[in-house]
Amino acid sequence: MAPFEFRTVNRIVCESGSSVRMADLLAPLLTQHGLKTARVFMLVDPFIAGTATFKTICENLATAGHAVHSCNDVEPDPPEALVHRVTALAMEFKADVVVAIGGGSTLDVAKLIAILARSKQELQTMYGVGNVHSDRLPLVLVPTTAGTGSEVTPISIVTTGVDTKMGVVSPVLYGDLAVLDADWTLSLPQHVTAATGIDAMVHAIEAYTSKRLKNPYADFLACEALRLLAANLHTVCKEPTNREARQAMMLGSCMAGQAFANAPVGAVHALAYPIGGIFHVPHGLSNSLVLPHVLRFNLPAAEQQYAELAQVLKLGHHGDNTEQLAQAFIDFTATLSPSTGLPVGLREVGIGEKDLPVMASAAMLQTRLLSNNPRDVSEAEALAIYQAAY
Repeated sequence: MAPFEFRTVNRIVCESGSSVRMADLLAPLLTQHGLKTARVFMLVDPFIAGTATFKTICENLATAGHAVHSCNDVEPDPPEALVHRVTALAMEFKADVVVAIGGGSTLDVAKLIAILARSKQELQTMYGVGNVHSDRLPLVLVPTTAGTGSEVTPISIVTTGVDTKMGVVSPVLYGDLAVLDADWTLSLPQHVTAATGIDAMVHAIEAYTSKRLKNPYADFLACEALRLLAANLHTVCKEPTNREARQAMMLGSCMAGQAFANAPVGAVHALAYPIGGIFHVPHGLSNSLVLPHVLRFNLPAAEQQYAELAQVLKLGHHGDNTEQLAQAFIDFTATLSPSTGLPVGLREVGIGEKDLPVMASAAMLQTRLLSNNPRDVSEAEALAIYQAAY
């Protein structure tokens, strides 16, 4: 067995409705840092800020003696200016702990705030892998979608230009506590439920086939994540208030996040980034648009792994060989978007055929991701994948 290292967050709470107990959940973390009460900086999605649940959380924290400052200055694909702006608010408040409730962008920003509010290191020096050289504030992450897995990853993505993104990747970004509370997902629109669910499935698939750092722990988590997500995706789309299915999706997303945090994702994400960066298509939808086409490209290098994932999902027929099982798995991924009501082709999200070469060129800049793909991707091959997805 090849040597490996596996890291994840310190503590995970998986329970519907658990967010309301935030004051109790915080207590052990604060004790660990020698605090009885704290100045709690809450970063939340704008629609979260007005909910009765969030108001109850803030009231309970205040009753427990904590000072609370809530901020909803967040947006998808957060730019550097937003990160600096919100960090300044946290520093002005003299925050002791950062709590984030929201989608992947909100959680990503919170991770950076926890570092920047405590250190003098500049954000620009943190981009890349292993470039964070400072400590952070205690950090609690509460996802409101079952998709990004950001609550258990050491990654934050920042928009650094008009259509470019950079990642900060460091173990320092692992939170102290992840709270998986499916109640936040009950009111999500179907298209968001579907896109984020497929995003989580992509995390599991790409972790399982990662060329770099693939390991038994990540493999186990990826397989169980994929099983949970595939078994519940259509249920939560058709029965949005099904708490049991929603909680299963939350756990599947978390497990997929743990998997790809240790065995990183590849070309699906690399080719999805230009779709989101240039055309502002949501991340999960961007992944879904290229998923089956990247898998078909990867097939010569990942046939065995795709066949194994087909067996996890009980696809194919008794007696199928490896080639048949792998093809059954790819065919299955191609059904996900149409069966959940998502757009299937790039043209359906406003991308023109003339845009494809620009996207292929932009995808080549994602070297951090492409290095993990089971098969090398050239610019011409990236263009061919986009053409197939068009």
